[in-house]
Amino acid sequence: MSELTDEVYDRELRRMQTELVDLQAAVREQGLRVAILMEGRDTAGKGGTISRITKDLNPRAYRVVALGVPSDREKGQWYFQRYVSHLPSTGEIVLFDRSWYNRAGVERVMGFATDEEVEEFLRSAPDLERMLVRSGIVLVKYWLEVSAEKQEKRFRERAEDPTKRWKLSPIDLKARDRYDDYTKARDEMFARTNVPEAPWWVVDADSQKRARLNVMAHLLELLPNRREDAQPDLPKRKRKGHAAPIPDGVREVPERW
Repeated sequence: MSELTDEVYDRELRRMQTELVDLQAAVREQGLRVAILMEGRDTAGKGGTISRITKDLNPRAYRVVALGVPSDREKGQWYFQRYVSHLPSTGEIVLFDRSWYNRAGVERVMGFATDEEVEEFLRSAPDLERMLVRSGIVLVKYWLEVSAEKQEKRFRERAEDPTKRWKLSPIDLKARDRYDDYTKARDEMFARTNVPEAPWWVVDADSQKRARLNVMAHLLELLPNRREDAQPDLPKRKRKGHAAPIPDGVREVPERW
């Protein structure tokens, strides 16, 4: 494993973010539909990885889906229904910050789903994903794994940092002592849903910077599509604009800096 200095991290991050812009352009040009599931343990850095992937992307052609607790109406629907409605359209990339696999993880471990509901999910998820892939959706499933020691360290950092406390939900606090239960649930989830058409890709996330780069590099290798057009040649402007003072009566933001 090569050394990852701040300089190397910044350089590689910038390089791959530029490549991801070209990848997104190819997705639009070729009419692809890409769904990326970002799963993993609490504090593994799912949201941070997604934000680095999308930093320079065209917001009109990607979406981040992070669903909250289901409503009473949604609880009465087919379990997958509220997720299916967010799947990508032609030329679009959708990143799920947690997905339908909530049922195999937090819902199972914390008792929000019955054994029968979990079993039905584990039977149905591979069939659904095979169907999605047959329909032409590019489905990529990442699992970010973090050790118990690193997870506890990050929980404490969140508790101490006022800007990160919002990340600590009541469920997170209850889940702190259920690390081994989550491991058991994860292993059965892998065993039942790791199918050739939609395999799981596991990422070591004890170092969040390494995890971000590894996910981005893997995604770029998995989807080699790139835009075909070269840098546009801007013709010389025929007319130059003139200074345009702000009309009287229009308010301006005070310049404090």
